[in-house]
Amino acid sequence: MEENQGYVIRQSVLFDNGRGFAMGENFKAPNPFVTWQFTQEDGKRDYYWGHYFNEECEAIGDYNRRVFSHEKQYGVSRLETSGPDFFKYYSTQRPVDIATYPRPKDNLPVAHLNYNARQPVEGESFRAWGELWYLHPLTEKQMADYELKPAHDNPVGREPVPERGAAKKPPIARQMKEAGRKAREHRAPDAPDKKSPSRGDR
Repeated sequence: MEENQGYVIRQSVLFDNGRGFAMGENFKAPNPFVTWQFTQEDGKRDYYWGHYFNEECEAIGDYNRRVFSHEKQYGVSRLETSGPDFFKYYSTQRPVDIATYPRPKDNLPVAHLNYNARQPVEGESFRAWGELWYLHPLTEKQMADYELKPAHDNPVGREPVPERGAAKKPPIARQMKEAGRKAREHRAPDAPDKKSPSRGDR
């Protein structure tokens, strides 16, 4: 596999303008993950503008943002790709946490990234708390149940993985409403008011 500065190149894309992006990993480095832009000429790549990360999910997010941004800004086409294409989804109603996103057995999330707050999404007409990345597209039901929105520039032409033997769960909004109801039911009753001693009893 190709290496650069001790990092193994896990994923890359080359555009028809001779430029591209790559993501690498080196678990011995202070920052194990990196994304680079590169220029390719006569089959040789010159890497530059490295962005270094401690978390894989941050590197995956940065790699995809750089690729999609360059594609959109320059109107270029992909000549070569290596590594998987990821599908990005935004969590529009709550931060990404346990039980807030689908985890189908054959399509577990590759990574996720939480923002510091609910914020506008560039190129989209909605706000989000964070994003998730999958190797395969989610079904319409999976997105609806967890109130996720797909990125408009996700890869096209791929079918969702059928859910096999998955337990049917109610949508997360309904789960949270039910949890709130149960919490209220199990709340300790208010303590009875203490009566002041009667002055006549003294």
